[in-house]
Amino acid sequence: MELYEKKLSSEQIFDGKVVKLFVDRVELPDGKEAIREIVRHPGAVCVIPVTDEGDVIMVKQYRYAFEQVMLEIPAGKLEPGEDPLEAVKRELEEESGAVAHNIEYMGEIFTTVAIFDEKIHAYLATELEFKKAHPDDDEFLEVEKIPLSTLVDMVMKGEIRDAKTQIAILKANNIISSRKK
Repeated sequence: MELYEKKLSSEQIFDGKVVKLFVDRVELPDGKEAIREIVRHPGAVCVIPVTDEGDVIMVKQYRYAFEQVMLEIPAGKLEPGEDPLEAVKRELEEESGAVAHNIEYMGEIFTTVAIFDEKIHAYLATELEFKKAHPDDDEFLEVEKIPLSTLVDMVMKGEIRDAKTQIAILKANNIISSRKK
């Protein structure tokens, strides 16, 4: 069975600072038509910085959409045309003050596949050197060091609910564990 949908028309109904909202008319595989609402996002990066001692540099920040403080890994949106590796280096230093001498790509994360086209590039950073953090003017956060094993337990208990952070913690744990064998 053919699963692809053909775009028939697209109308932008919102143009925000970060996202754009489109309403698309599509032809379904059976020939019928449907409407798809799509939020377009410029993309982002996230990084799980792991110290030589096995601690992860985490950030706590208030997330307005959920009206609560979230525990997350450093992350940020891509600027137009920005290379994800350069963006992750920038975000890591801005949010945590860390500079990584080893950065490995862990893959892409599609956050909400039904309505968002956001793609987050995930990285593992090791061999860290610390400087002074310098978050953006509208960014208020606290930095914490938490053992990777503790974070894995927190993910499995549902204590960390941010998807990119969950995925990065589990992937990094798998990568680091496989190297110890």
